Amino acid sequence: MAQLEWITQPHAPAVHEVDSVIARMRALGADLPPRDGVAVFNRVYLSVTEALDRAIGTGRAGGFGDRTAAATLDVRFAERYLAAVDAASHGVRGPACWRPLFQFRRHPGVRPLQFALAGINAHIGHDLALAVVDSCRTLGCEPSALEDEFERVGDLLVTLEERIREELMPGPDLLQVADPLTHLLGAWTLERARDGAWAAAQALWALRELPSLAAEFSHRLDASVGLVSRMLLTPLPD
Repeated sequence: MAQLEWITQPHAPAVHEVDSVIARMRALGADLPPRDGVAVFNRVYLSVTEALDRAIGTGRAGGFGDRTAAATLDVRFAERYLAAVDAASHGVRGPACWRPLFQFRRHPGVRPLQFALAGINAHIGHDLALAVVDSCRTLGCEPSALEDEFERVGDLLVTLEERIREELMPGPDLLQVADPLTHLLGAWTLERARDGAWAAAQALWALRELPSLAAEFSHRLDASVGLVSRMLLTPLPD
């Protein structure tokens, strides 16, 4: 079993470092064919990260009260996704939660909405929990100190999920696809995935002094989220 890896930094990311993450995602999107499954998810995640960047920068009601904590969580969260992309581009076996998306990214029977939600499932269900722990280690705090930032990020993601579904769901001329697609994706919601991520983050933090158990928990979480992503990417008939 692979040893659990924590991303740690000597200091918290500055707010402007979110811009660097956004630049990396924009460059990735420019290099990929639009129909590529990773490109589909990247567009969605880029829009989310840009919205987070605006919210972090406002300093007003509706923005983030602790901008350093919010930027840290945002950057650590994005690093998990970008590391998975880098691993795949170098032929390295990455997290199980991301493997289905990389495996099926060019499958003609998988629809854009499936790619988007499978990526969101991997990133929320697995990466977000580890990003909370990464951020706690960076900032020297307990998960409870990041709960407000976590909830604000989650609220934004839930708001965007409905828009994503509306934009990527096939139109009336593709009802033969929309029916099985609706059935396939109807059982998964981002809100439930977010709730699971917070519970997982708390469990991982509680296990931080027991590295073998933390690694086992992380491994099981990765595998179970990967299974859901694989189901979300079930090819559908034309």
